[in-house]
Amino acid sequence: MADKPDPSTPDFRVGFSFEAIPAGGMVPGRVDNDAAILARHGDEIFAVGASCTHYHGPLADGLIVDDTVRCPWHHACFSLRTGAALRAPALDAVPCWRVERIGDTVYARERLPEPGGQAAGPSRPRSSTPASIVIVGGGGAGLAAADTLRREGYDGPLVMLSQDEAPPSDRPNLSKDFLAGTAQEDWIPLRPPEFYTERRIDLVLDARVSALDVGQKLVRLESGTTYPFDALLIATGAEPLRLDIPGAADSQIHYLRTFADSRAIISRAAAAKSVVVIGASFIGLEVAASLRARGIAVHIVAPDHEPLERILGVDVGRFIRQLHERHGVVFHLSRTVERVDGRTVILRDSTTIDADFLVLGIGVRPLTDLAERAGLAIDRGITVNEYLETSVPGIFAAGDVARWPDPHTGQRIRVEHWVVAERQGQVAARNILGGRERFEAVPFFWSQHYDVAINYVGHAERWERVEVDGAFEHDCAVRYMRGDRLLALATISRDLLSLQTEAAMETSRR
Repeated sequence: MADKPDPSTPDFRVGFSFEAIPAGGMVPGRVDNDAAILARHGDEIFAVGASCTHYHGPLADGLIVDDTVRCPWHHACFSLRTGAALRAPALDAVPCWRVERIGDTVYARERLPEPGGQAAGPSRPRSSTPASIVIVGGGGAGLAAADTLRREGYDGPLVMLSQDEAPPSDRPNLSKDFLAGTAQEDWIPLRPPEFYTERRIDLVLDARVSALDVGQKLVRLESGTTYPFDALLIATGAEPLRLDIPGAADSQIHYLRTFADSRAIISRAAAAKSVVVIGASFIGLEVAASLRARGIAVHIVAPDHEPLERILGVDVGRFIRQLHERHGVVFHLSRTVERVDGRTVILRDSTTIDADFLVLGIGVRPLTDLAERAGLAIDRGITVNEYLETSVPGIFAAGDVARWPDPHTGQRIRVEHWVVAERQGQVAARNILGGRERFEAVPFFWSQHYDVAINYVGHAERWERVEVDGAFEHDCAVRYMRGDRLLALATISRDLLSLQTEAAMETSRR
């Protein structure tokens, strides 16, 4: 569905000057009562919906790359020719209209059929596709793969096994708006129940897989149920690292990974006055911001000198700490928890904090156990090639669990980014159907802290220097460099630069 437009903007139905559309640029307006943009690529003009279908980012502020447009907020990519969502995190198309040029005037004509469903992709001969496909995992990678398989025309049996109690959810929102109380619960499922029925995706919830039988091509559940597969995608993701805290009752400790986890924290927060967050990770800091939005006192305990120092460097870490402190968060850095005595959290330096409950965000570990027992190659994750295929032909892996050869760093990497997981699911799905598409996307993630959004493109585990351009409080770009090579870029309020850097990294190779 198209968004409602500003009535003062030009109506492209009645015509718009070709010369008024900048080369490689966009003009916001409307087509009748639908918000739209005109986009120019060379001498071609396209008319598509004005808002990204992910979180409604304004596409007119984005970037045209060839005949596509990229969203400035979270880097979703759409076809200007059809409106199709080409890359996550958006999964749905934007509206698209036929454009006609007469002299110096361009007109948006009839609305084109929406791409999607089984007509969206090529119809492949049955002999060239798997007889049946099983996806193990109910996160972003698994859902994106299932969605892509159907869009690409696969019409065979498709089973999705999730150990979660809820259907695939918008996981980034669980620590952000939903936890803060500004997003409704019905926004969280990535797809409504009818999606799985209409596309004949057999989604099995609370399905705990006990074994992968590679020889027999079977997935076994703890219940004894088996699912045969001709092709298999492992998208088991990761689980939070656990911490044994002396004196702490299980009811006092919360982790955040699933929809149920987020709801449990919200329920506990309803009557709470103070919480201790252990770990200054992205999850820990986003939880802190969300609980502060609920008026709860928050203490963060972490062994780090500055939050996120290992990922973003000292300067960015200091800014993030000061940002949270301005919102009332109290940090206890270079410290750890010794024990819990009732409502009292006791640190190793004998500091005591009164807390109604604790949230742990100290990292995650990839769930590789099933793959390892099945004999797949493991190296701090499931080892895959550039096509996301494991050491066993016909078995693929995607998301937090996969370690792949990254062409941008020249190394094997594994990252825990939502957008990467979804994009890997999409690429893996096409390769399951016989494609030979290398996974070459530049890693991207975003993190929200109050009214500050941080976008990050690239991958820098280690760098030689950090270059800061601008002021953290207003807008800035932080470059992580090795020699003259840009490894990664973090930005605040420089969305277009983030998109431009991503596009430039895609065209360059190590």
